Amino acid sequence: MARCQSCSAPLPANSNRCVYCQVRNDVDLHHKYNFSSTEKESTRICPGCQTNLTTINVGIKEPLYIERCSSCFGLFFDPGEIDDFIKQSVSGVFNINQEHLNNINKDRYQKNKKITYKRCPECQEFMQRKNFGQRSGIVVDRCRNHGVWLESGEITHLMEWHKAGGQLLDDKVKQQKENEKRRRKTTKNSYTLTSDQFRNEQRKDLLDMDLGELIGQFIGKLF
Repeated sequence: MARCQSCSAPLPANSNRCVYCQVRNDVDLHHKYNFSSTEKESTRICPGCQTNLTTINVGIKEPLYIERCSSCFGLFFDPGEIDDFIKQSVSGVFNINQEHLNNINKDRYQKNKKITYKRCPECQEFMQRKNFGQRSGIVVDRCRNHGVWLESGEITHLMEWHKAGGQLLDDKVKQQKENEKRRRKTTKNSYTLTSDQFRNEQRKDLLDMDLGELIGQFIGKLF
């Protein structure tokens, strides 16, 4: 049974907040704080502090370079890097814990948080605000061309989300949507085929009629 890091009281199931001292306990995540600074200079600018970011290596088996602000601790990931980092840091996830996902978002929810649009550290264009996955509770700042900006603490939130089965849930929902899309396409194709078959049957009926029947139908329509 997990215990509170502050008062040692047992933590409730599927929750990281102690009911006795109200301290929120961080999940023990592999490679959460391990990184090494590099000599590589970054020309990218922190969207909050307006200072140059520092390049760090967060790779476990292979180098994975991202940018970090030494003042506000925000992180900037190139396209695809955030998925690689989370997968390396959180492994062995096979189940979706819906209750835990709800509690993670509830514990980390920030009331009255001011919404601001940030500029991309690379191109300085305003980034889009976009939900990260299904029920992650995180709205990231994303530049379509250059990557994703995370504020301090959001990467831990996403790692906890992943460990509780959030990525599995996201993959499941995407697969359901893809299956529904295919079903609709198949239904539409079946309807088109049925319509074509109906018209072909009409043509066949006309060809089967002899000339006398056709003349008779024509005269009947005239009178």
